[in-house]
Amino acid sequence: MNRLLLSLLSGIILALGWPTYGFPLLLFFAFVPLLLVERQIRLSDVKRKGLKIFGLSYLTFVIWNVITTSWLRFADLFGASFAVFVNAALMALIFLIYHKYAKRQSTNRALLFLVVLWISFEKLHLGWEFSWPWLNLGNGFSEYIAWIQWYEYTGTFGGTLWVWVLNVLIFKGVLSYQNEKSKHVLKSLVLKYTGLIIVPILISFGISSAYSHEGETVNVIALQPNIDPYSEKYNMTNLKFAELFFDLSNSKITDSTDFVIAPETFLAESTKLRQFNNSLLKNKFDRYVTEHPNVNLLTGISFIDVIKDKTKVRTETNQYNANTWYDDYNSAILINSSDSVQQYNKSKLVVGIENFPYQDILKPLIGDAMIDLGGTVAMKTTQNYRGVFTSSNSKFKVAPIICYESVYGEFVSGYVRNEANFLAIVTNDAWWNETQGHKQHLSYAKLRAIETRRDIVRSANTGISAIINAKGEITSSIAYGEKGALSGQVITNDKITFYVMAGDYIARISIFILLFVGLIGFFRRKKEQF
Repeated sequence: MNRLLLSLLSGIILALGWPTYGFPLLLFFAFVPLLLVERQIRLSDVKRKGLKIFGLSYLTFVIWNVITTSWLRFADLFGASFAVFVNAALMALIFLIYHKYAKRQSTNRALLFLVVLWISFEKLHLGWEFSWPWLNLGNGFSEYIAWIQWYEYTGTFGGTLWVWVLNVLIFKGVLSYQNEKSKHVLKSLVLKYTGLIIVPILISFGISSAYSHEGETVNVIALQPNIDPYSEKYNMTNLKFAELFFDLSNSKITDSTDFVIAPETFLAESTKLRQFNNSLLKNKFDRYVTEHPNVNLLTGISFIDVIKDKTKVRTETNQYNANTWYDDYNSAILINSSDSVQQYNKSKLVVGIENFPYQDILKPLIGDAMIDLGGTVAMKTTQNYRGVFTSSNSKFKVAPIICYESVYGEFVSGYVRNEANFLAIVTNDAWWNETQGHKQHLSYAKLRAIETRRDIVRSANTGISAIINAKGEITSSIAYGEKGALSGQVITNDKITFYVMAGDYIARISIFILLFVGLIGFFRRKKEQF
């Protein structure tokens, strides 16, 4: 088959296998056409093989990225273009490196190298300044949670490994069949392939049917104000938003309500951090708590901390003028009957919107283009620990996960290690309109529930607010575009899963294997040919 068509085919299959509309079974053979392309070129007499490999694989990954994440353009066209084309280039680079390695080594060793290289790439994408793990392969099963209950042991890297093992198996089976033209080879391939799909799913069913946990019942309300961030959100005062908070929560609140949760930057008007405790805004929330003394109010808020002392300036601090700096926080706060306000600052930032990577290099080239959104050009300031909020009765400890942070499995597990017994995700998904963006974001939250075995309450400004149980099942929700309050219950859990303890161990093992196999592969000639 034509190499161009094979490259197109891989990209289309990857896209058709992706949530929330796709069927993830397709992911198990999506890379096979591209692997065949690489092999054909490697064994051919064509010139500039590396350039052809990069170009054709780049085509594959551009298709995948465009179809699945082009909704980013509704927030920022430059950022969307950067995410799509740079991410596709990084993926294509993985195949180019594999091609260079495969020229020197046996098929088996080269395929092992590719698998651990890809997993290591996904791990890199979780931690570096251009972090964009949206298309990490383990996320592809988020709509088929019945298949992946074992994520509590492996995290999403278990899903990535599953995808690659099956792709490698069918690729090798295709090569064997091409060599031998034997029905026995074909039958053996089908049996192995079917078994490697069915057995993990059966294990997942078994885990799901046996799973239960006992804990305290938490009565929660998730607010969905449905405010347009482009025309309304930043034109209203925090005092107006406080009244909206009370109106929405009053429609559902009872004497047994434990938490009322409002979305990310619900209080969007920048508030001076050191003046908040004595502000009229804080006073309004205090009066509401006095009327409902058992309730805990969790909301997103924008804080500004003005700095005059240069010694307190950090890397993320913004400069206002020659003698004034400020920290800009995307925060969550908890207000209850206790004396102090609990605060957490968002620490996994959206690249190009809240974080300007590699400023020394990029800013002279593109100015502030990457972070000019909504009339604000500022770096957000983060914190280096996962803060957990404690209820007024000290029974409930909630993780205040802010928006994009919910995409990071090991990051979220940090809240659980800090004793969170249920999770709250506060988010603002309205930037992407009625697209796959907010649907995928909700879907990925189900993975965090399975990995940590924690119930989740999710409050979205505009998106989908929901309650998700520890199996990743959505038990209730408010649809996109609706305004209201969602009341329900979550159950606390104090037990720690293996994944919470071990984190992304599959990725760390892969990095070790990559270094070992890579060093051997690039410094020793191959001894066998498939």
